[in-house]
Amino acid sequence: MLDFSDPSFAEFFATELDVDIDDPIYAEHGGSKGKRLRCFLQKVDDAAAVRTLQALWEHRAKLLTRTGQPDPVPNAEGRYLSLVAKLSGQSSAINGESPRPASDWRLLGELRDELVQIASLQPHERGYAFEAFLKRSFDMAGLTAREPFRNVGEQIDGSFLLGEETYLLEAKWHSLPTGVADLHVFHGKLEQKAAWARGLFVSYNGFTAEGLVAFGAGKRLVCMDGRDIYDALDRHIPLKAVLERKVRRAAETGHPFIAVKDLFGQQTAGDQR
Repeated sequence: MLDFSDPSFAEFFATELDVDIDDPIYAEHGGSKGKRLRCFLQKVDDAAAVRTLQALWEHRAKLLTRTGQPDPVPNAEGRYLSLVAKLSGQSSAINGESPRPASDWRLLGELRDELVQIASLQPHERGYAFEAFLKRSFDMAGLTAREPFRNVGEQIDGSFLLGEETYLLEAKWHSLPTGVADLHVFHGKLEQKAAWARGLFVSYNGFTAEGLVAFGAGKRLVCMDGRDIYDALDRHIPLKAVLERKVRRAAETGHPFIAVKDLFGQQTAGDQR
């Protein structure tokens, strides 16, 4: 169990969580640290479980940084974030079915494969397929996507809620990366809305480096490309977590586009499947 000894494990729970992990009620299935942790997580409510996982994740991250070791677990952060999403109750109805958890790895895999299949479609089919894909992805992430994701050529418009903020969505599937003109057009739309409206620009084939530089910093939108979507799905990182991190990094740096691989780190060779 990470680098804990029995005494340091007990101290961690007492200090970080105000819990006596040595209480016999947590040793119903055995006295090892792993068995006590599993029993504890089974007995507490979801909010307490989330706090525990967050504290353990922070300890784990510090341990890996201190030792300089690569992460030995494939897709570790994505799986962690997915589990937190599930415990936090992030679920939504998909295609009229019962609510599904945002951490359903099978569904994430299906969406990843669907994205690959869309790329092989003819242009006139691709826009509608991408529309359905985005709507399903946002529904699964529990982002309260609002219809319509209106189709104009291969442009899909809509809106969603991220936290307490309303985001307008613009998505393009062009054969070339998006340049500065389209970014300015979308930002102009945002400036015509309420002062608190923000935006997400999804460009499947990315953005030109020159366009991002010319667009500048400190704008009211964040950007995402097809590689971001694929990497998030492949690494089991919930879309909501991706957007939250993009928004935070944009606030810190002023840059509207930072790739998922840079936000969550490169996968090691052991992570590739």
